[in-house]
Amino acid sequence: MPASPARRCAFRVVRRVFDEGAFADRAFRAEAARANLDARDRAFAQHLAYTTVQRRATLDHVIAKLSSRPPEELDAPLRDALRMGVAQVLYVGSVPARAAVSETVELAKEAGGGGFRLANAVMRRAARDAQGIVARLDETTPVRAALVNSHPEWVARMWWDALGPDEARALMRRNNEPAESAVRANTLKTTAAALAQALPVRTRPADELPEGLVLEEPYDLHGSPLFASGDLMPQSRGSMLVSRMLDPQPGERVLDLCAAPGAKTTHIAALMRNEGEVIAVEKHPGRAKALAENAERLGASMVHSRQGDSREVLERAGFDRVLLDPPCSDLGTLQARPDVRWRKDAATVDRLVAEQDALLDAAAEQVRPGGMLVYSTCTISPRENEERMVAFLDNHPDFSADGSFRRLLPHRDGTDGFFIARARRSA
Repeated sequence: MPASPARRCAFRVVRRVFDEGAFADRAFRAEAARANLDARDRAFAQHLAYTTVQRRATLDHVIAKLSSRPPEELDAPLRDALRMGVAQVLYVGSVPARAAVSETVELAKEAGGGGFRLANAVMRRAARDAQGIVARLDETTPVRAALVNSHPEWVARMWWDALGPDEARALMRRNNEPAESAVRANTLKTTAAALAQALPVRTRPADELPEGLVLEEPYDLHGSPLFASGDLMPQSRGSMLVSRMLDPQPGERVLDLCAAPGAKTTHIAALMRNEGEVIAVEKHPGRAKALAENAERLGASMVHSRQGDSREVLERAGFDRVLLDPPCSDLGTLQARPDVRWRKDAATVDRLVAEQDALLDAAAEQVRPGGMLVYSTCTISPRENEERMVAFLDNHPDFSADGSFRRLLPHRDGTDGFFIARARRSA
């Protein structure tokens, strides 16, 4: 029997991520649409693909224990099929071991070559021994916790130091669970209550966010007619909180830097009831185009998108409020973006810190006296968060903190990891 359509879809996503450098979320949307999966198969395929990508380090450790050849010496299709097969044995409880074995062998056959024979041998051993191999691991040090929870060692060490061992372990465990699915009702077109009635899945209100809903069942938001009509924007509760803390008022001038894809930009426009002006700046042409398209789809007519470098000053002291959401290491999004953990390293943070400082300097110049600056990131990294704002306030005596810094953690707050700081310019 050929492999099931859901597993084929997941396998194509895994291969594109590991072998072509594709982003997991984008690859999954494309492959699921191509496979035309129903809701149940789509949810299973996404869970399987994301779990395989997230758990790569642990899966490779198990494969190395069960195979005569280490994972890095295996042909890529065989290696990826084994990763997905062992992921089913270890982490996808709904899959019987015999199904994980037979389907992995079929995927290896379909990928070509004679590797399916090794796949059969390794998977039979995995069905018997994989759970025991993982059970013998412990989390007593950052390096060991990184292996058990399949995170880069540098991330585990950073969180160990910043949060303490217990919180670091809890955060890493939470990062391997499915992300909360949240959506913002576009109040330029509808209300949260009306959207909840229109959605074909169960929802609940989002804490602190009158326009937010949390979905309690799987649903393809990007493929829904409500998305096409601009009634909703898929957006985490953490992301929605950023615009709420900016607190834009109708009639003001607002500058949104590094603005794509526009979830926060269009939220700002909705909070301002489309009265005033929002200038949204994005450097990359493709992302700037997506920003403009999202603003048009959501009816945010007050948004003027510009392609350009956010380090360049558009208008000194010209804006009531400025939002800066700079490039960051994205370590708060590891649930929804499982490949991110493998794309960054400690040197990435060194580069980003310098860029964040330059962007903060440019943002500060454009805040009017008495105006507000909000700095936010979707990462959990003290150097990119608290340390950046402390340095900024030390170097800009005309700004003072407006309230305490806010840090959201997935294992504690249930949403993406975010850092949000607000500073007011003296009048």
